[in-house]
Amino acid sequence: MVPPSWRVAWLAAVPIGLCLLVMALPTIGHGHALAYRSMYLLANALWVPALVLMQRSLWRKSVPLWPSVLALLVATYVMSVANSTLGLALAWAMDWKIPMPIQWWQVLSGLDGCWLALIAFCAAHALVGHYGALKEEQRRLGEAQLAAREAELRALRYQLHPHFLFNALNGVSALVAEKRGDEARAMITQLGTFLRATLDGQSHEVPLAEELALTETYLSIEKARLGERLQVQWNVGAGVLDAIVPALLLQPLVENAIRHGIARRSAPGGIDINIAAREDRLHLQVRNDGVDMPAADSREGDALGQSNVRERLARLYPQRHRFAAIGMASGGYEVEIEIPLVKSS
Repeated sequence: MVPPSWRVAWLAAVPIGLCLLVMALPTIGHGHALAYRSMYLLANALWVPALVLMQRSLWRKSVPLWPSVLALLVATYVMSVANSTLGLALAWAMDWKIPMPIQWWQVLSGLDGCWLALIAFCAAHALVGHYGALKEEQRRLGEAQLAAREAELRALRYQLHPHFLFNALNGVSALVAEKRGDEARAMITQLGTFLRATLDGQSHEVPLAEELALTETYLSIEKARLGERLQVQWNVGAGVLDAIVPALLLQPLVENAIRHGIARRSAPGGIDINIAAREDRLHLQVRNDGVDMPAADSREGDALGQSNVRERLARLYPQRHRFAAIGMASGGYEVEIEIPLVKSS
């Protein structure tokens, strides 16, 4: 356990000191009782640093509870005996009337006031120390969990499908071979913009407008490669551009739709991207025309893009999202997502 600061230790002593002061009030005007009480209060305050050091040593050495309690009881008893002896010395020095001969058994047994106060301080200090250690452990655990979550999300974020990069580079190579230098340079610029945005992004959630711009950059690269074979239809509802969505939410789904649908077609194929707000939920849908194959193609359902998005949604919105991948009778494929509608400030 990490011991609390000295400031916290003294704060633990304040209530005990106040109790001793309250106990001294009824003795005002009764002989030398107030002087004794004041002396005991000062003596106890002087014992506090020694007790703090002792408890800190026990905590650092991880001494079990009951041996620690026994050690503190013995220490506080010795301190209480010292206080009583100091009281006798004060009376002798001030020439106050004291019973003679001195009954030492009374000195060793009449320790209720001092001993209980010192025991109470040790208990309060231990309580404050363990509470502080618990809060610190909870803070560290929270930071560790947050770091683990960040690491998982970042690892998922960096799972870019290499197929897209290979296709993009092949597209650039084809444009260069055809001596279409301007288009090749434009495609390289777009590819650099896309990779910079995906790899350098620090936030796991972004405004929808930013996600749409990134997806448009990706689609411009694929259009340069596929030409008229790729047709894209956007349907973005009103009042959703400032909605917060996971970064790289649409791009993996659009890439999946192109790779498993449009790229396999000889004729032009379409991708529909529909986004709308419904009450407190944001609905997103990506649909492609598919190819001539059975509607329920397991390879599409198991694609990396979908699993990546599914896992990130589960981490960002546990129990608060919906993800559905549906094969259609027409041979196309549709992915539907529903997340909480939260606007950026």
